[in-house]
Amino acid sequence: MQNSRTLFLKHVAQTSPSPLMLEVDKAEGIYLYDRSGKQYIDLIAGISVSNVGHRHPKVLRRIDDQLSRYMHVMVYGEYILEPQVALAQRISNYLPDGMDSVYFVNSGAEAIEGAMKLVKRVTSRPEIISFENAYHGSTQGALSMIGSEEFRSAFRPLLPGIRHIRYNEQSDLNLITTNTAAVFIEAVQGEAGIVPVDPGYLSKLIDRCKSTGTLVVLDEVQTGFGRTGKMFAYMHHKGFTPDVIVMAKGMGGGLPIGAFAASEKLMSVFTNEPVLGHITTFGGNPVCAAASLGVLDAIEEEDLLAQVERTRMIICNELRKSKLIRDVRSYGLLIGAEFETPEINQKVIAKCIEQGVITDWFLFNAKTLRIAPPLTITEEEALKAARIIVDSADMIA
Repeated sequence: MQNSRTLFLKHVAQTSPSPLMLEVDKAEGIYLYDRSGKQYIDLIAGISVSNVGHRHPKVLRRIDDQLSRYMHVMVYGEYILEPQVALAQRISNYLPDGMDSVYFVNSGAEAIEGAMKLVKRVTSRPEIISFENAYHGSTQGALSMIGSEEFRSAFRPLLPGIRHIRYNEQSDLNLITTNTAAVFIEAVQGEAGIVPVDPGYLSKLIDRCKSTGTLVVLDEVQTGFGRTGKMFAYMHHKGFTPDVIVMAKGMGGGLPIGAFAASEKLMSVFTNEPVLGHITTFGGNPVCAAASLGVLDAIEEEDLLAQVERTRMIICNELRKSKLIRDVRSYGLLIGAEFETPEINQKVIAKCIEQGVITDWFLFNAKTLRIAPPLTITEEEALKAARIIVDSADMIA
């Protein structure tokens, strides 16, 4: 009989020539365990997905309760699904005043696609602006907006009417015109290797969009649900009110769910001309919505946001002790440790895995090591993991 590794290579579609091949047997808290029983500290949390750790009891409790009632019925149409309604209400409590309508989908990329349709429908304008080094997903529309020609070029033709401008470069703001439906922006460019938006630039961007009647869509897929120390990263910027917020990843505690939120006035355009202007079969699945309620329970009841800054400092201070790490950038528990070359970074990542710590790299910054642990990581665990990274780098030096 063929083993799982052989069947994996034979039947599961591959996206790289040399997959990691870590055979996960179970996961609990901040840890993964392979088939041999080896324990790994998970410092990437499924790429900022397991924000409250793996199999959090509050998430499991919500899932179990919902499984005993019903699973899929119909998520959009005429049915009132209690976990979906409760989740929409609780998320709305964290959003800007007036942003009270939430559309649930299955992933960040799908939320971006829905937001793209929404802004074009609302404004009747053909152009969308995003940024160089931005990442918004890999579906056709989202791919059209990501800021890397290396990733876009193989899949052309893509959507027309997409313009890319430079992040934090005020001179490019004049490219936003009355022809622009919306600007899609990340509060922190994650895949660029942790590059936060400059507050002064953000203010100028908002002013320009107001003067041209352009909507602002904030991509909080990677930064949402506590990753930056606040529930959403927009909360770090006083007076900043986007028109649409997109979320996913850490939202579901490991189950697939995403959403985009706007005012009821904006979202109402999906109800007519045509009716069912945006639909989804599984978005807002009641079990996934229940899991998301469990995530909010954990964040709120365990005060997880309060410990993010302290944990960030512990990790960053330890990383700065390495002579091989050239720069450490962070925004909450979204941290990048930059090496001189991508090759060095890959060697350090491999050595970390040998030592029982899972890290990764950033899509548009391959020389920077990714650290985005569950928010539930303790100070002692954070220090231990950071020391393993530094020791692994020293072994490479």
